[in-house]
Amino acid sequence: MNWNIKVTTGALVVGVALIGLGVLKTLPSDMLSEIALPDTWTANASSPAKAAQPASQAPVAAGANQVLERDGVSVALQVRPLAADGVLREGEFADVQFRLTDSASGQPLAGVAPGAWLDPETVAADKAQGREQSCKSRVGVFLKSSIGARPMLDLNSYFLLVMNRDASVSVVDPSVSVGGITSTMTRIDIKQPPMDWTTPRDNKRVFVSMPAAGEIAVIDSEQFKLIDSVAAGNNPVRVALQPDERLLWVGNNAKSAAESGVTVIDARSLKPLKHLATGAGHHEIAFSKDSRQAFVSNRDDGTVSIIDIASLTVSKQLKTGSHPLSVAYSPLSQAVYVADGKDGTVTVIDTASLEVRRVIKLKQGLGPMSFSADGRFAIVLNTLENQASVIDAATNALIHDLDVSAEPFQVVFTKAYAYIRGLASAKVTMINLASLGEGRKPITQGFEAGPQAPRLAGDLPLASSLAVSRDDNAVFVVNPVDNTTYFYAEGMNAPMSGYPNRGQVARAALVIDRSLREVEPGLYSARVKLPVAGRFDVAFLLNQPNIIHCFTALVEPGSNAALNAGVPKVEFMLDKSIADLGNPYVVRFRIVQGQQKAERSGVKDVKVRYFRAPSSQTRTVAAREVSSGVYEAPVTLDQNGAWYLHVRAASLGASFDDKTFASVRVVPGAAH
Repeated sequence: MNWNIKVTTGALVVGVALIGLGVLKTLPSDMLSEIALPDTWTANASSPAKAAQPASQAPVAAGANQVLERDGVSVALQVRPLAADGVLREGEFADVQFRLTDSASGQPLAGVAPGAWLDPETVAADKAQGREQSCKSRVGVFLKSSIGARPMLDLNSYFLLVMNRDASVSVVDPSVSVGGITSTMTRIDIKQPPMDWTTPRDNKRVFVSMPAAGEIAVIDSEQFKLIDSVAAGNNPVRVALQPDERLLWVGNNAKSAAESGVTVIDARSLKPLKHLATGAGHHEIAFSKDSRQAFVSNRDDGTVSIIDIASLTVSKQLKTGSHPLSVAYSPLSQAVYVADGKDGTVTVIDTASLEVRRVIKLKQGLGPMSFSADGRFAIVLNTLENQASVIDAATNALIHDLDVSAEPFQVVFTKAYAYIRGLASAKVTMINLASLGEGRKPITQGFEAGPQAPRLAGDLPLASSLAVSRDDNAVFVVNPVDNTTYFYAEGMNAPMSGYPNRGQVARAALVIDRSLREVEPGLYSARVKLPVAGRFDVAFLLNQPNIIHCFTALVEPGSNAALNAGVPKVEFMLDKSIADLGNPYVVRFRIVQGQQKAERSGVKDVKVRYFRAPSSQTRTVAAREVSSGVYEAPVTLDQNGAWYLHVRAASLGASFDDKTFASVRVVPGAAH
């Protein structure tokens, strides 16, 4: 059973937007007529389309598709519950799928990038405006992402993960920011401070290295919770997924030769498979396009280890200079490039013969290196020279040396630009990729991402402070000094907005895309957590040809046990909200659960995290249970100002009361 729905004039709105380059136009008045639809609208799993009938009368069998046909386009909507009993139930997960085909030929409509929304029914609006106009109005509002008028679920959305200096990751909804207040959805606590991370193409998991723990934290990025911590060898730092995403590779920067190398983990089962000793020093990792070879640099040994992935054995050690600092693969030249910081060279390794194809002589100070998406241009950063060297993979030759932000240390690519971050400057340099080439004059520009240089923040992780947006035409830039993530859209003179990371210290960013993905030609899918039980509107929008239609659905209530349990909540029991500077202060609170507010006693890992605004330095203190469900924790409020208090308990889950906080104002004793 794939659906459990009831078609009515009300709505779950699953809205699909195929916007392209055009704008939302006025649509034909007959588009959504429930009385004389020119469309063919069926609710059968396998039978051909039949004559349309009013939506209020259209039967929908369990497990059926809902199909709309108009202007030569067929759209089949199906919601596939993940629950074992095949019922769409609140709190459970389901896959929302749209299959778009040409009505005449049956050929899939690929590459149209649909979007979707789910929202409660709007009976009053339907009666007041008419079903057609009401549906068009809602879709128009959803497309504008208006604050205060957002759908319950936005399947065009994306989220920003912010790596913190402490042992946590913040989850931000970038579409919500009013008056400098960022929508921080939740915080994910992990065992130890993070260093690097990576995510597969579907963004459903995030793998985070924790050197102090000797483990990789595995985050479920659909539910935003920690699901596992996997042993990953001594001092795991760099993490990388091979192209077929079957294996996760972890660089171990261990002091002993036997433990320095890489640990290989099965990315699906999360089981460690093997540790390979490759050489001393820091390790960077690259792969051949076919996932047959891995290339691991060994900084202190001056070598690159070539690993046969099928047998997980080191097949060859190549000398590539005295201090290899980065490796990168080009699908265009089918070669791996190794930048050596001390020798100032880039060694080109042929992935077929596994021999050195060429050595490109540059300058001392080379560091991070990366290729544009097409594999044509490699940009190698030179921290000593404050330059970026551009290598053309078509000729394996240096074609440009460009001045960039001081002490460059990170580079990422969009379709149109390379973005370069410098340690000693707040400025981000942009290189226009279309302007690169032998004999051409490259176009560079830049923008300020915050008031101060990242170097002033002290310790920084290996993970990038630059994150490319899902549309590939904008970037998020973390400034660790002012603890803000800036959003820059190409074509602008300055960042459009900033997202303060209150309560933590931001270090790096990663975009998690939740929009519908084309899982096969013409089939677009997204996994959602179903909202509360009830009736919902289902809206559909296609740009060419212009089509809007509202389907309908029903989500069943959850089990009584689940409803009664709910998520534990915190109720603060503060005697006063103003405290005297220098006097002891005890935070008291109650943890309750369910509609009856049953007290949760015996929770052993309750902690109070607190910080003073606008400072972002957090402090943590353990709380103890003083009576059934009531907990206390002494806090040190040693400065004047407003202090914010949060309660956390890992055993109660990542979503445990992530919205509730209390504030205390500290004033000098005389003033009070």
